[in-house]
Amino acid sequence: MPSDLPVLDRFDHAILRVLSTQGRLPVAELARRVGLSKTPTQTRLKRLEAEGVITGYRAMLNPLRLGLAHVAFIELRLSDTREAALAEFNAAVRAIPEVEECHMIAGGFDYLLKVRTPDMARYREIMAERISALPHVANSSTYVAMEAVKDTSFAAS
Repeated sequence: MPSDLPVLDRFDHAILRVLSTQGRLPVAELARRVGLSKTPTQTRLKRLEAEGVITGYRAMLNPLRLGLAHVAFIELRLSDTREAALAEFNAAVRAIPEVEECHMIAGGFDYLLKVRTPDMARYREIMAERISALPHVANSSTYVAMEAVKDTSFAAS
């Protein structure tokens, strides 16, 4: 394990487990759930934030309640994978709000995108007008998700 990683004990892990599903929990309740008093729990929270283990807090939105039920995964192959081309692609893909995730992949393609839209018609529009027009895109393959069996990136419906 790299030496720059913070050392976490069972209380730290318990705090992180609880906060990963209930980030707005008051410190007193968090302390009760992990078996510590309020002051040590608060101290640990501040340390976990300072060490970059906890990077922030956010609301988890239900995409189905927002009318964003269509999920597609897209494999992209680029025509150029030199650093400048990758940087250009990365900057451009970040500007497409419908792209929820973008991962550089080691394998038979270069990037895997997760795209969320209201329906197939909007997906086709985003694919044709925005994603296909990204710098250095050579070809793509799309896979439409039928059901999210496990997805911890948003609240369960």
